[in-house]
Amino acid sequence: MLDETKGPPLRQTYFTPAVFKFLHELEDNNNRPWFEANKDRYIRTIREPAKEFIADFEPRLTAISDHFVADTRTNGGSLMRPYRDTRFARDKTPYKTNVGIQFRHDMGKDVHAPGFYLHIEPGDCWAGVGLWNPEAKIARKIRDRIYEEPQAWKKAAWHKLFTDAWDAKPADEELLKRIPREYEDPEFPLDVRRKSFVASSKLTQKAVTSKSFDDDLAKLYNRAANYNQFLCESIGLPF
Repeated sequence: MLDETKGPPLRQTYFTPAVFKFLHELEDNNNRPWFEANKDRYIRTIREPAKEFIADFEPRLTAISDHFVADTRTNGGSLMRPYRDTRFARDKTPYKTNVGIQFRHDMGKDVHAPGFYLHIEPGDCWAGVGLWNPEAKIARKIRDRIYEEPQAWKKAAWHKLFTDAWDAKPADEELLKRIPREYEDPEFPLDVRRKSFVASSKLTQKAVTSKSFDDDLAKLYNRAANYNQFLCESIGLPF
């Protein structure tokens, strides 16, 4: 007999307020002794829930494109490691005070591949999409296509469905100093100066810790599908 007192299982909250509490404390204690003493807490609060989120998000990602990877490996997977590369940095603090997750293209080897991104940090949560700081010849291919196919770029980057949810305006440091000579009278003067091709969408802590976050993020990424498709096709990658 069916037990009518039992409903369907409650949806899981992957990222709880404990994530933000840990990151706040890490910011105040960004040193190896503190992190080692709290490593089990990091694993329990952040690493394992994030890996579970990545695994569960895979079908939603595949519904957008089956060329982006949800990789649950601890090293080299979608979840970025908490350790900072301080070799050439003025800031020598050893740990990142954010959680970064990148669903990159299956033909990409690092963060410079087209992808969907999630950034979780106290006071600064956001989703990202696109291609960050590609090598010069890759950026040139994208700028060429923007110039040669302005209507396709307009559909991808300036359609209302996209711009209502995503901010694709480049920062000054992401632009060439001037329009390259080969792009005479371009329709998109800012975009043919881009060095990075990324867009972001602000998220609240309430949204990140909600039980509908996986669905909500998938819908947000879906609104950016044309943007990533344009970038992939511009550099010869399948979408």
